Amino acid sequence: MSLSTITALSPLDGRYSNKLAALRPIMSEHGYMHRRVQVEVAWFIALSDAGFAEFKPLTTGARAYLLGLVKNFSEADSAAIKDIEKTTNHDVKAVEYWIKSKFEARPELEKAAEFVHFACTSEDINNTSHALQLRSGRDQVVLPGLDRVVLKLREMAHAYADVPMLSRTHGQTASPTTVGKEMANVVVRLQAACERIAGVKILGKMNGAVGNYNAHMSAWPDFDWEAFSKKVIETPEPLGLGLTFQPYSIQIEPHDYMAELFDAVARANTILVDLSRDIWGYVSLGYFKQRLKAGEIGSSTMPHKVNPIDFENAEGNLGLANALLRHLSEKLPVSRWQRDLTDSTVLRNMGVALGYAALAYASLLTGLNKLELNEEALADDLDASWEVLAEPIQTVMRRFGVQGAYEKLKEVTRGKTVTAEALHGLIQSLEIPQAEKDRLLAMTPGSYTGKAAALARRA
Repeated sequence: MSLSTITALSPLDGRYSNKLAALRPIMSEHGYMHRRVQVEVAWFIALSDAGFAEFKPLTTGARAYLLGLVKNFSEADSAAIKDIEKTTNHDVKAVEYWIKSKFEARPELEKAAEFVHFACTSEDINNTSHALQLRSGRDQVVLPGLDRVVLKLREMAHAYADVPMLSRTHGQTASPTTVGKEMANVVVRLQAACERIAGVKILGKMNGAVGNYNAHMSAWPDFDWEAFSKKVIETPEPLGLGLTFQPYSIQIEPHDYMAELFDAVARANTILVDLSRDIWGYVSLGYFKQRLKAGEIGSSTMPHKVNPIDFENAEGNLGLANALLRHLSEKLPVSRWQRDLTDSTVLRNMGVALGYAALAYASLLTGLNKLELNEEALADDLDASWEVLAEPIQTVMRRFGVQGAYEKLKEVTRGKTVTAEALHGLIQSLEIPQAEKDRLLAMTPGSYTGKAAALARRA
């Protein structure tokens, strides 16, 4: 069976493949190969500038050629590396041999070929490559996807800042809010989550087989290898990697920053699960209608249905993303002694975890863009819920020292259908200033929204 979008085992590479085009070049094995070549080239060029008599500084032409291998790296190059791996059965060694093969007929580079992968363990290349992948995945896909959701929610918060809506705490009628304020709540939460994601430092180490620069110092014992490694890792691209130096490690970088990053993404996803379920509920209540699309079918047997499928799709994929992200964050920082390989196969699923998240963000945004506010349904719901004004009435009564204010309102409203007339009669009987009575009499469920509108506009 040939591999295609309908034979792919994962829906990310099957049903949803066209929605993940931005992530695939970054988090695929091709993306991983690309970053390995980038790391090897950066290390090789830096070694030529280290001042070793045995490895003179590379000429401008040689540097340009090497950087071109990175810049122009193609799927054909990845395939060539995979062909070499069939013999080596070692993916990093295959990268090393591929780079050396590119030195043919270039005497300057052929002479220095043994400095490719010099003193490195595979994990020096792998951990920095993963770091480059994660930085790109975060900055080019995850955060932009979240930013688009935040932008849409802020737009809704401002547009619907003044539109009153009945709250439902514990699923029961409660003090009114506005549609915009409910969107603003998510905007503020999601912004904070995005800041946490963006604030995670992406770390890298290049310190040898067990983190002690053993091989490095066997070659040049008087050279400051730690400072050299830090310079390669922290120098901006393309001559360096532009990461944050990790000074202490076993054979592998400890992966604590990865756990921090994955946990941060999972927290953002949890906020969006909350949003997806709430919007689903509001659609069910009729607060929102969904814009129709010609040709779409909501049910194979019920022609009237317009299902909130985008929010359901988002919720499901956010759950899949978080299941993987949480496994990654719990497993990756754990390694037996100086190294075991359980992290290696798990790390190959980083793109899967981020893929489900990116897919969810796209579905959620699609769903939000389909929504149309049904102000009539919102108003009808409020007009049928005059009992929510028990709160302001008893609060004003308490202000003026009316004894048992809460209990009196509880007696006439709890679990009962309350009419405007009944509340107005109660207000008229209160021993409070007439101006306060007039203010309460003018109040409706739709006007009792506190600072909701102002808070919505501030988000």
